Amino acid sequence: MTARKPSRNRSEPAPSTTEATLSSAPADHAEAAGPATGTLAPVEADAPPAAAAAPPAKRSGKAAAPPGPRRAGGQGVRPAGPLDDADRGRLLAGEHHAPHDLLGAHQVRGGVVFRALRPFARSVTVLAKGLRAQLLDDGDGFFSGLLPMSAVPEYRLLVTYDDNEIEIHDPYRFLPALGELDLHLISEGRHEELWTALGARTMEHQGVAGTRFTVWAPNARGVRVSGDFNYWDGTGFPMRSLGSSGVWELFLPAIGEGALYKFDICRPDGSHTMRADPMARHAEVPPSTASVVTASHHVWQDEEWMTHRGDVPVHEAPFSVYEVHLPSWRPGLTYRQLAEQLPAYVRELGFTHVEMMPVSEHPFGGSWGYQVTGFYAPTSRLGSPDDFRFLVDALHRAGIGVIVDWVPAHFPRDDWALAEFDGRPLYEHADPRRAAHPDWGTLEFDYGRTEVRNFLVANATYWCEEFHIDGLRVDAVASMLYLDYSREDGEWSPNEYGGRENPDAVAFLQEMNATVYRRNPGVVTIAEESTAWDGVTRATHHVGPGGFGGLGFGLKWNMGWMHDSLEYVSKEPVHRKYHHNEMTFSMVYAYSENYVLPISHDEVVHGKQALVSKMPGDWWQQRANHRAYLGFMWAHPGKQLLFMGQEFAQGAEWSEGHGPDWWLLDPSYSAESDHRGVRNLVSDLNAVYGATPALWQRDTAPEGFSWIDGGAAEDNAFAFVRYDAQGSPLIAVSHFSPVVRHEYRIGVPDGPEAWVEVVNTDELRYGGSDVRNEGPLKPEAVAAHGRDTSITLTLPPLATVWLRPA
Repeated sequence: MTARKPSRNRSEPAPSTTEATLSSAPADHAEAAGPATGTLAPVEADAPPAAAAAPPAKRSGKAAAPPGPRRAGGQGVRPAGPLDDADRGRLLAGEHHAPHDLLGAHQVRGGVVFRALRPFARSVTVLAKGLRAQLLDDGDGFFSGLLPMSAVPEYRLLVTYDDNEIEIHDPYRFLPALGELDLHLISEGRHEELWTALGARTMEHQGVAGTRFTVWAPNARGVRVSGDFNYWDGTGFPMRSLGSSGVWELFLPAIGEGALYKFDICRPDGSHTMRADPMARHAEVPPSTASVVTASHHVWQDEEWMTHRGDVPVHEAPFSVYEVHLPSWRPGLTYRQLAEQLPAYVRELGFTHVEMMPVSEHPFGGSWGYQVTGFYAPTSRLGSPDDFRFLVDALHRAGIGVIVDWVPAHFPRDDWALAEFDGRPLYEHADPRRAAHPDWGTLEFDYGRTEVRNFLVANATYWCEEFHIDGLRVDAVASMLYLDYSREDGEWSPNEYGGRENPDAVAFLQEMNATVYRRNPGVVTIAEESTAWDGVTRATHHVGPGGFGGLGFGLKWNMGWMHDSLEYVSKEPVHRKYHHNEMTFSMVYAYSENYVLPISHDEVVHGKQALVSKMPGDWWQQRANHRAYLGFMWAHPGKQLLFMGQEFAQGAEWSEGHGPDWWLLDPSYSAESDHRGVRNLVSDLNAVYGATPALWQRDTAPEGFSWIDGGAAEDNAFAFVRYDAQGSPLIAVSHFSPVVRHEYRIGVPDGPEAWVEVVNTDELRYGGSDVRNEGPLKPEAVAAHGRDTSITLTLPPLATVWLRPA
């Protein structure tokens, strides 16, 4: 994974109309800067549009002195008991934990007390059946009155400003919209559908439509909702604390989809910070940073895919992956436009799955999505969450699985996101040595905190359940597992057993995998783990020699194979014999885990060169090496992954700024056939691969592989056999010398009466020299390579040949 510096913060957006009709506010209150200074209220959907209001006078936003004489209210309204000075000051300062105890309507001796906090309002009137009572003005936006009533009625508030008035439901007449079971599960760190409890959720509550806002901020002195519906001033919208859970809640009537919001958090030191919602399911298009109220209306059409995707275990099924960076695959396309092109292209190439680099919201495009600020929100750069669902649905209907990169290892330090969210370390570890990620300037999650672990575990299953994702490729697992990862002596502290392993991260990964597999049949998790950690793809209840249970992943990227094989093919052929073991060593440990063979985005950027450009020789030899390597890769035990652009031998490094060089496939380009030939080969490799169980059915079983000759270093040749579950073989011979070898003898399995070519990467239509083995190759009773029978064939230059029984 590569990550870069996150983007800088930005000012709050200018107000925009949402589903709630808005009253006007002065321009200098369009943004929040420190403690809020005023607010205007939303109007119900059935209320008339508000007229422009004259700018009211500003308040200081500080705790106020006791109010002066109060203006008279409506008929029958008597003065309510004054607010305690401390409560009054805490409400104005945004640091009250129980605003519903003071605001709204409450039955007392002698009647019902109504109290509202509506800064800038000239008057507030209570409306109920047979009742219209104007409250007394207590100063600083407070209005109150005691009405001689026997019970609290169903009521609304009529709020009058200088030039307009609005009629609204009072947010402080509603009971909590979050249940006790939700709070219990959150506190226990076991809420597997956390996204249904926290964040902004549209709903009908007590018969009224609106949005419930909830946020976990246990260190906050107070939290307020701020948004475009109150001109980014949350003074009149304080949230209540729900017991010891650390959760704050407020139901706002009439606020609906499309509303922009943040949380105005009062830190322990009394200062304020404006934060995007950690659980936001939609976010503004970067560089804007507000969260967006959303609800899904997508109707899925992939029932057949979802029903049958788990019929065959992934490690026993064909699995070839096309890795894409969605924003740059075809720059400028939206999710819905991608749905018109990407499924057809991937299906034509024959890949079984698409892997998307992170689609979670991130502020800096140059991070490629690996520095996430919106873990529950698909990036808005390409459209809405439902637009992303539409793309996944289209891929499924084309028979293509969808894997997304998931980044639970770290998050950026942007001061509007997760870092010290409520004024103290919360999502990150409290120990700076454990919190700071040394490589990327980011912060690491505190995996030992139950709520943080819950946030991540629920996020993993959220993508699978809400977006029908078929696999999660978990980024940077090694940086999570080791306390000393990229740290020098003195920069880290050992675990309680004196070791360098992070038991909290181990427990988190085990819980994540167990939860995802239990809740989502057919889903696979894939670890990008670059060390030799024991048991990455072992079951969590099987304890290994290191004392830990398996991590529970389904597959693991084989980083060793990738580095070794790329090192070999980058050498001139004359030197390759000295590096022969770099191509064979992978079989020493091939069955220690369930592997994916990745040629990923990380290998074609930052000076590493595109795959074809790593190869030595002239342009013809580079392409021939490229094709031979792909043939070797597709035949090697393990699943395959290829990054976009490498399927047609793009020579330039990838850049997120412009994406693949599609012009190389333009028929008007003179060398188009060179690139088209490589793409044709990839399509044919996938077609033969998918139709040949020997190449995937026993990927994780030693019985599925046998060397014919792994020691032909002088010839730069590798020959082996793959077997399916019934013992049917396929022979692969890779030849990495630029010469033709005639009458090349190899031992073959007994049984087949003849062998025929099914793939030859040197074919003319792939751009090769067309040295082929025409007709069947019949075995002879000549011993070779420890086998009783053998065949002779012609090895094309810099090519891989696959043979199957005739």
